[in-house]
Formats: sequence, structure tokens, C-alpha cells
Amino acid sequence: MPDETYKRLRHEPESWTVEVHTVEVYVGTDGDHQDEFLRGDRPKDLFRNSIVTPSLLASILNVKYVNSAPLNRIEQEFMRNGVNISRQTMSNWIVGSSDRYFAPLVERMRQELLRLPVTQADETPTQVIHDGRHPGSKSYMWVHRSCEFCKERPVVIYEYQKGREHELPLAFYQDYKGVLVTDSLQQYHLVEKKLVGLINANCWAHARRDYADAIKAADKSDPDAVRRSVAYQALSRISQIYKLEGALKNLSPEERLKERQGSIKPLVDEYFAWVKKQLEDGTVPPKSKTADGLRYSVNQEKYLSVFLTNGNVPIDNSASERAIRTFCIGKKNWMFHDSIRGAQASAVIYSLSETAKINKLRSYYYFRHLLTNLPNFCDEKGKIEPAKLDDLLPWSEALPDECRKPRR
Repeated sequence: MPDETYKRLRHEPESWTVEVHTVEVYVGTDGDHQDEFLRGDRPKDLFRNSIVTPSLLASILNVKYVNSAPLNRIEQEFMRNGVNISRQTMSNWIVGSSDRYFAPLVERMRQELLRLPVTQADETPTQVIHDGRHPGSKSYMWVHRSCEFCKERPVVIYEYQKGREHELPLAFYQDYKGVLVTDSLQQYHLVEKKLVGLINANCWAHARRDYADAIKAADKSDPDAVRRSVAYQALSRISQIYKLEGALKNLSPEERLKERQGSIKPLVDEYFAWVKKQLEDGTVPPKSKTADGLRYSVNQEKYLSVFLTNGNVPIDNSASERAIRTFCIGKKNWMFHDSIRGAQASAVIYSLSETAKINKLRSYYYFRHLLTNLPNFCDEKGKIEPAKLDDLLPWSEALPDECRKPRR
């Protein structure tokens, strides 16, 4: 009879190793080299005279920015393992690594993003305690990413700003030529007006929201009345558009555009004609959520129709919302940034972690690889030239295999 074989999965808690480094020093004892000192080469440290190593800082970055744990929880977990590293020390390491090492790489990623024919953007509020304004002032974390259909070199760039005036995306996209997919924020429309060559496309998921809110608030005791409502009919029409669009996901841009023109455009034209008729007939109360949804569609018709003219443009901006979701989860745990430098450092590191995710990298190993190699790119003044960092980009074939997720 054959032996019975079965498997069990065992987990070993994280371990700590103190590295002892020795730099050999020699002194001449006679002849021309009498009393002359010779010191061995010392590998570059991340920070001078600091205990931090690439593996330690990569672990901190992975727990904070990928798993959304605040530094005080990391500090407590370290103490339970007999390791005393304060959250302030960890914060200094994060800000220092962002400024010195990661920022040039993210700048190189930004250059790649702005070469793409279609990009997407979104923003979410955050709070910075010491930003020179009165307490409780809103700041914003912006996200700019490659379009949903860009599979070869997907990239996500986070950007911290004190506000969300149109001058901010205007500065980011000042040299951009292509389509920018966003929500209906007026600031983006102003950017389109001021930048020749930039086209703003809007999000159909936002066009659904007022109708969905109206259905949620409706009296559910009469299902037939709900189904006869204008909000329900609007959602049904938009759902038909989404159903057809969903079948085009794996097509080439040219094939997708052809199918959109043939099957989806008639439904979109019919929807806008129907919306305008509802408003003209006054079939819904003017201050209702349904009326808000109807007016939204009419006001954004130009921007909601862009996806019908370009096969690379997605129907909505959901990809941007997914790219910023990790930050939104994280801010519920750590609540606020203490300083502008801290918020800027977070933007840089979220850019790396989110881009690593969509390139199917293992974030910890990617961070460790970057922290091991980036110090070697520093010149005599400690500066790094972004143009030299292509082998470290998240889609680079030169990355070691351990950075990539194993295929199942």
C-alpha cells in the first residue's frame, strides 16, 4: 500500500537579526607607509550612523502603506518583540527615504504617465495638522493614473496639495496632450479650456449616483411604483449601456470603438433624448434627487460622450477610485498627517506601492530592492538623476524574480 501524504501550512513569526559590520583598518609600520592608515571600503548606509536597513524599512513601509497600519501600532508590535523603535524615528526614516531616494523614481514614473494617450484622476480630502492654516483646514490627496485599458506599463501617481483649485491639475497636466478621465468637478473642465490638446471625459458611474440615491429613499412597500419611477428607468437605461460595454473589455481599442459606435452610441443618444424630455415635461419634482440626476446628465453630456469617440477611454473613472482606496482606508486608521513633508512623503510612497500592486509586484520585496540599490545612484551631492532609474521602474524586466508575485 502507498504511504499517505498530506500537507499542512506553518507560519513562523517575524524574526530579528542584529548585523555586525566590520570595516578593517590597517596602519603602516615602516618605510614610506609609516603611520599611514588604510581603511576598507564601507557600503553605503541608507542614513549615516542609523541602524535602519533596507529590509527593516521595507517592512515598515509595507505594513503602513500597503496594509494601512498606523505607526503607533507598528511601534507597539515591535515592542512586543523586544525591539524599541519609536514612531518618530520611523517617521523620520520614511520622510528621509522619500526625499532622498524615492522622489526621483516617482518623478521618472510621472514622466511615463504623461506620455500616455489617456489618463485618469481623482482626489480625496485629508488633514495636515501643521500646514500654516487654521486647525481643521482641508487638504487633498490627488491621484493620477494610467487608463484602465493600459496593461503594459500601468502607473499611479499620488500628489499632495493644500486645495483642489483648477490651478493644481493645470500645473500637473500643463504639457499633456490626450484625454483626462475624471468626475464632473468644474476644475477639470477649466483645465480642458486652458490647455490645448487636453480633452476631459467624465464618469458614467457618477451619472448613476443621484438615481441610486432616489431609489434608496423610495417607499419600498410598492415595488411596482418604484419600477415605474423615472429614477428606476434611468438606472435601467444606464445598466444596458454598461452591460454592452462590459463585453468589450478584452477587445483592442479599434474593435472597442467600432462596437461602441454600432451598439452603444444609439443607446446613449436615446438616453440623453429621454432625459431632456423628462425635464421638459416636468415629470419629477425639481428639487428631488431624480431631478439632480437628470440635470447632471444634461450638463455633462459633452463629457459623458467622449468615450464613444476613443476606444482607449473607459466608460467611468472607477480605476482612479480603486487606486485611491488604500489611502482612504489608511486615513481612517491614522486620521491625519502631522506635517506637509509627511503628507508629501506619503504621496511618494503610495505612488510606489499602488503602482507595484497593479504591476503584480510583491510590495515588500520591491521596497527592499529599491532601498538596496537606490543609494548606489547618489552622486557626490547625494542627488539621484531620474533618467538613470529605468531598471528600477515597477514594470522593468530587470527586477529580480522575488519582486514578482508567483503565478498560481
